[in-house]
Amino acid sequence: MHTGWRAALLPVGLILAAQVAATATQLESDTLASPADIARALAAILTDGSLARATLDTLKAAAAGCALGVGLGSFIGILLGLFRIADDLLDLTIELLRPVPVVALIPVTMMLLGFGAQMEIVIITLGMLWPSVVLARAAVKEVEPRLMEVSRVMQLGFAARLVKIVLPAILPQLFMSLKLAAGYALVVAVTVEITANPQGLGYGIMMAQQALRPAEMFAYLLWIGAVGWLLSLLLNATQRRLFPAHGRGEPR
Repeated sequence: MHTGWRAALLPVGLILAAQVAATATQLESDTLASPADIARALAAILTDGSLARATLDTLKAAAAGCALGVGLGSFIGILLGLFRIADDLLDLTIELLRPVPVVALIPVTMMLLGFGAQMEIVIITLGMLWPSVVLARAAVKEVEPRLMEVSRVMQLGFAARLVKIVLPAILPQLFMSLKLAAGYALVVAVTVEITANPQGLGYGIMMAQQALRPAEMFAYLLWIGAVGWLLSLLLNATQRRLFPAHGRGEPR
């Protein structure tokens, strides 16, 4: 905590410099705004409730897509890690699909589902799916071989082996996968809203840009950064509480 003020020096310094420059040049622009104007715009969209509604829309879509993508991807990854035949059969398919940018799937998904929250959730789910598959599969393969040998000696069925041996061993890695996916889900949600879904924070940015309201546009951008930062803090705190040994390296 004692280093927090040092971390704030650069952003505070940049804000002050930007305000001084805007004041000195008497900035009037359709593309830029002074920090003071951005602060006023942020207060305005906070007061009228539009920012709260947009934030709720974005977070609902991001949370749903993240939960579905990480849950399904982790399950598939665990199956691949446990069954060598399935891993061999699907390895090439995964490696072919994994590099496809999720934004490239937006036109296809729009053709199938149209505009709206359902389409956004599907895109986020697909974006979270393959990274979760890869991370879960790698985590299972790193489980202590002696534990797997014990499960075979005890003749545990798949469900028992999963619950008693595999999941306890890989839960920290699965939570790390969730942490990474949560930040990425917010990015994908905003991207979809800018390009294809008329709601949420991304749509707010686009509307402000089209209406030539740069202060409001930057206010949305700063708010998205703040939401992502708070989400990261929450997940880091949860990780330290649930998995102390794995959360020691996280910033406090």
